[in-house]
Amino acid sequence: MKFIFLLAAYFLGAIPTGYWLGLMWKGVDVRKQGSGNLGATNVFRVLGKGPGSVTLFLDIVKGLLPVLVAEYLYPGQEPIAVIAGLLAVLGHTTSPFVGFRGGKGVATSTGVFAALLPMPMVIAVITFILMLTISGFVSLSSMVAAMALALAAHMLKAPESLQIASLAIAAFVMWTHRANIQRLRAGTENRIR
Repeated sequence: MKFIFLLAAYFLGAIPTGYWLGLMWKGVDVRKQGSGNLGATNVFRVLGKGPGSVTLFLDIVKGLLPVLVAEYLYPGQEPIAVIAGLLAVLGHTTSPFVGFRGGKGVATSTGVFAALLPMPMVIAVITFILMLTISGFVSLSSMVAAMALALAAHMLKAPESLQIASLAIAAFVMWTHRANIQRLRAGTENRIR
C-alpha cells in the first residue's frame, strides 16, 4: 500500500501542468517557447499572468497534497510524508508524460515544505520576494530562497530528517538551475518583466 501511495505521489508531481495548460488554454507548446521549461516562470513569460498563475498554483498543490495525504494516512510516520513530497518534486522535474522533462522543482517544493516546515517556508517565501524585488531574477531568487529554507530549518531546530530534506531540496534546486547559474555568470540571464 505504501509503495502504491508513493508511486501515486510521483505521478501526481509528474502531471505537466504548464504543458497541458498551454495546449488547452492557448494551443501553445511551452516546450518550444521561451526557455522551453515547463515551470510557472516560463508559462508566465510565454502565456501571460492567467495561465502562469494557474500553473504556479497547481504546481504548489502537486507538492502539498501528497504530504497532507501521507500525514493523514500514516500519522506519526514522518519519513513517508517526506519521501512522498520529494517524489512529487522528482516527478515534476522528470515527468514521463513529456519525455522525462519538467520544471525546476521550486513551486512543487514550496508546496511540500509548506506542509512539512511551515515557518521556514514562510521565511523562504519572504526571501524569494525580497531577492526578486532587488535583483529581478527568478532563478537567483529561487536558489537563495531554497538555501534560506535549509538555513531556517536548521536555525529553528526542525527535526533532523526535515533538515536533511531541506538541504537535499536546496542542492537539487541548485542543480536544476545549473544553466541559469551559467547565464547569471555570463550576464545573459533574463530578468522578470
